[in-house]
Amino acid sequence: MSEAIGNLAGTVWKCLDENGPMSATKIITLTKLNKTEVQRAIGWLACEDKLDFEMNGRTETISLR
Repeated sequence: MSEAIGNLAGTVWKCLDENGPMSATKIITLTKLNKTEVQRAIGWLACEDKLDFEMNGRTETISLR
């Protein structure tokens, strides 16, 4: 299971690297992953201290460190 989540994290990281900061909803749209997969990938990357989170109004923007 952890290998699968690591692969999802790689997909999300690549999406952020290529497209810049965005919301989780935009990540779901661009990667075609489902909500649970994106949440797991974000958690993985956050634990590795690879992400920054910023609130813009009601929207949380996720970016690479």
